[in-house]
Amino acid sequence: MDSFWQYDPTYLFKELKSTAEGLDERNAQQILSFFKESQKSKSSFQKDLRLFLSQFKSPLMLLLVGAVILSAFLGDTSDVFIIIFIVLSTGLLSFFQERNAGRIVEKLQSLIALQTRVLRNNIVREIPSKQVVTGDILLLKAGDIIPADCLLIEANELHTNESSLTGESFPVRKQIGKIPADTILSERSNCVWEGTSIVSGSAKAIAIHTGCQTIFGSIVGSTEKVVETSFEKGIRDFGFFLMKITLVLSVFILCVNLLNHKSVIESALFALALAVGMAPELLPAITTIAMSAGAKRLLQKKVIVKKLASIQNLGEVNLLCTDKTGTITEGTIAIHSILDALGQDSDYAKQLAYWNASLESGYQNPIDEALKNMQMNDKAVPQKLAEIPYDFIRKKLSILVKSAHGNILISKGAVNETLAICQFIRMPDGSIQNIDLHQSNLEISNTSYGQKGLRSLAIAYKPMSADSVRKEDESDLIFAGFILLQDPVKAGIADTIHELKTLQVDLKIITGDNKNVARAIALQIGIEEPVVLTGKDLLQISPEALVLKVKETHIFAEVEPQQKERIIQSLRNSYTVAYMGDGINDVSAINAADIGISVDNAVDVAKAAADFVVMEKNLSVLVDGIQEGRKTFANTLKYIFINTGSTFGNMFSVAIASLLLPFLPMLPKQILLTNFITDFPYLTIASDNVDQEQLARPGRWNIKMIRNYMIIFGIHSSLFDLMTFLTLLYILKVKVTGFQTAWFVESILTELFILFIIRTHQSFLKSKPGKYLFWLSLLGLFLTIGLPYSPFASEVGLEPLPPLNLLLMLGIVFLYITTADLLKVWFFKKHSTS
Repeated sequence: MDSFWQYDPTYLFKELKSTAEGLDERNAQQILSFFKESQKSKSSFQKDLRLFLSQFKSPLMLLLVGAVILSAFLGDTSDVFIIIFIVLSTGLLSFFQERNAGRIVEKLQSLIALQTRVLRNNIVREIPSKQVVTGDILLLKAGDIIPADCLLIEANELHTNESSLTGESFPVRKQIGKIPADTILSERSNCVWEGTSIVSGSAKAIAIHTGCQTIFGSIVGSTEKVVETSFEKGIRDFGFFLMKITLVLSVFILCVNLLNHKSVIESALFALALAVGMAPELLPAITTIAMSAGAKRLLQKKVIVKKLASIQNLGEVNLLCTDKTGTITEGTIAIHSILDALGQDSDYAKQLAYWNASLESGYQNPIDEALKNMQMNDKAVPQKLAEIPYDFIRKKLSILVKSAHGNILISKGAVNETLAICQFIRMPDGSIQNIDLHQSNLEISNTSYGQKGLRSLAIAYKPMSADSVRKEDESDLIFAGFILLQDPVKAGIADTIHELKTLQVDLKIITGDNKNVARAIALQIGIEEPVVLTGKDLLQISPEALVLKVKETHIFAEVEPQQKERIIQSLRNSYTVAYMGDGINDVSAINAADIGISVDNAVDVAKAAADFVVMEKNLSVLVDGIQEGRKTFANTLKYIFINTGSTFGNMFSVAIASLLLPFLPMLPKQILLTNFITDFPYLTIASDNVDQEQLARPGRWNIKMIRNYMIIFGIHSSLFDLMTFLTLLYILKVKVTGFQTAWFVESILTELFILFIIRTHQSFLKSKPGKYLFWLSLLGLFLTIGLPYSPFASEVGLEPLPPLNLLLMLGIVFLYITTADLLKVWFFKKHSTS
């Protein structure tokens, strides 16, 4: 329905066959079924087929298959089926691993599906947002992400964030009414849009468009893209770098072989097989498998990964920023006391606070829950006439009630903001005095409460004759008293903070609470002489000075939501920052951080912005998460090191051999078979054990170190390949097949053993590998040594090795292992201190 903002709700109810009481449940399900059928969704078979074919999309792989088919047409069919079998087997191996990884991701996404409250058959129901259909009546509150394009039916001080559509982050006021059909998007004040969020207030609305028919859906459909993390970009760039070098060397080897008058087809197949075998073709699969395995382990530790690629970034985190409520403290707010202006218990202030919390219908929070659960002599509440919902600008919530003594406006909120709108004060005897006489004493009392670790709110009121209320009515109120709250520090939090320190992760607290409360909490958790920076202080500090100031600050207190973002941006100049938050006021900081973390019971907009959602707001859960991130990071780097070490060294060796030998040092099918045998253990790297010393410090994408590693270990590997060549040619004086068989065995064994060497920074004998890695490598070892003696050895161009030849190959491999392990320990020790 086009230009629906020009109609009133009554007309839309009729057109959409809905009512103010919502759709009939049966009708809603029929609409949903019809919508699903109309969408073009791929079957699971189509998805699997597409994934399988993608295993062969590499240009090198396509060229190799093409060359094999061409050689078959030219009459050379001996190697065709063997090469195709090896290529298909390698593709299937990667396909099954990636399919399992994809299913893990789908499961994770289903766990964090957003929910929406709707009216159906006049009953409030909570359903997955994707099941909202045209004609549904939505009940919206602060923090909700809107699941459809809607027309407002009711609105109470409603403000939305439409930056996802308009780019304007300032809250937009919404109200009911009809507006002209040609009104531009930013001025359609009677509509709310999919993908935007409720900043404050509440509303009832009718869903008009859903799915790809919404404005947001059409934009996403036409411009959908995934933003790369820094690690992904580094992996991609490095993969291209290796590919370029591989192609250059392959072309060089092809030219040398052609100049030596070797067969054109055989030379082309050899060069292409070498390129396929040496190129980092497993890199995307390894990273996906490692991240999905990490996500699966994190789920067991109550951390849901929303954005899979962010696991790598989690391993880089060296600073965690969080609010104190629920992370540092228990998060179970308890009412310590409700006091009047002179610090005495006040039943009147308690009654007002109870009414205010019980009648509030906007932003749900633990403070109001605690107030509603207070022991009261009389739990009856008066009639509610109107409400001004809480927002983070006013920092207060006001309710207009009809009591036995007339209409009363009751406001509850932050002390400073509430005192600013109070003209009078209620004394213990019920008399009303001018607040100016007591202002300084109230400030002293508020400070003393904070120093005791108690959070304070103010409760105020004023009689009114009207039955409605506006924000302008929040003036000339009567101060009734303080609401004092306590939230004890979590047991064991000091140990958790110590664990973070051992992981080289600092902790900073960012809170809107009073600086005295924040300082008291800091002392309780073991921060000696905490440095506190307030929101007011931030206003006086230049951006350049703030970059230095934030490094020495432990606690940021009394900060506004927009200041949180500024703090995070400044910290990112010196740290890799993770931010944990669960409220509307945390969204900008979650987006600004390198890693955004929210909790399962957070508002929708916070969960949508986060990279991770934790099932419980607990720092110990994040300790596990950071360790898993580092484990995933470390295991991904292992494959990169292997590919740039022994494998890359073999490339140089073949280039040298092509210049010296009158024959191919290894047949194309032997190169592909080498690749196939080593792929099995390589694909288990994702589940490998990681040494504690690697988990103890943040991971870093260091392209310079990887380049140095490639040069040093590539040369080392080539030296031993050269030793093999000289031994075979001048000592053993073997023929062509014997040479190819011996180098086939030596190449695979060095690639298998380098994996055990590189997987740890200490001597490989001191580090226990993962069980799958160990057993599949052992299987590869026996298969490699046994293959030349098998009945079908001749099919792959191999022949049995004489005992002396095999013994010498094993001796060279042993020397390679010993020197590579010593070289590895020196290399990582040097780079850990540089």
